[in-house]
Amino acid sequence: MEKINFKKKYGQNFLSDTNLLKAIVSDSLITPEDEVLEIGAGAGALTQELAKSAKKVVSFEIDKSLENILFEKLNSYNNVELIFSDILNIKTQEIDNLFQNNYKIVANLPYYITSPIIFKFLEESKKLDSMTIMVQKEVAEKMLAKPRTSSYGVLTVMVNYYADVKITRTVKKQMFTPMPKVDSAIVYLKLKQKPFDKEFKRFIQTAFSMRRKTLLNNLLKLYKKEDIESVFNKLNISLNTRAEELSVTEFETLYNSFRQK
Repeated sequence: MEKINFKKKYGQNFLSDTNLLKAIVSDSLITPEDEVLEIGAGAGALTQELAKSAKKVVSFEIDKSLENILFEKLNSYNNVELIFSDILNIKTQEIDNLFQNNYKIVANLPYYITSPIIFKFLEESKKLDSMTIMVQKEVAEKMLAKPRTSSYGVLTVMVNYYADVKITRTVKKQMFTPMPKVDSAIVYLKLKQKPFDKEFKRFIQTAFSMRRKTLLNNLLKLYKKEDIESVFNKLNISLNTRAEELSVTEFETLYNSFRQK
């Protein structure tokens, strides 16, 4: 097999431990009937394990220099389709059309595309069933952060509003080549199949826009002061409350109250 030149600009950190790769596939709850979208084929180690378990695997890889390595590794699997392209530049509807039924995402995501990938598919996909993603441990902890902590924010509220989220395991940085600076974690998101509401996203982003300000102050960008005070009073929310003090359910109630008004 030819030597891999790791590219920093793509945040490449590859896994080769077979037990760990099998564990990721197991965490993603893939069955022989499932179709899978892999983001970042890398050297094909995870792609290979997915191909053994799933009906079909479509794998996107941005780095065209890995083409020979991947074809060599995967040529015995007739259920794998490799696409050498930046998935962020492909319309989500086009990606959905590659699958007959609902599909599952499995990915070892570079840090710089974690949030864009999560939001792209939460917002736009009509066929996504679940995501099993390897992310930096700190990002995983943000997704499951509790109210009144510094990690709790837009990402926390949005992923928990649209999915049931759990960390299935942590992965030491020593497991990767080249070794990154921090540990990672595998996060499983099972989508609740709610239609995406762009206004809710704008509401949450506005609520957290200036963390040091009160929620009321931030929401003045969207509503009149007397309307905010009236809704807050109705819901027994103090006028001095900050965004990070509200739970996901409380945000949902608050948002719906403004919509009714």
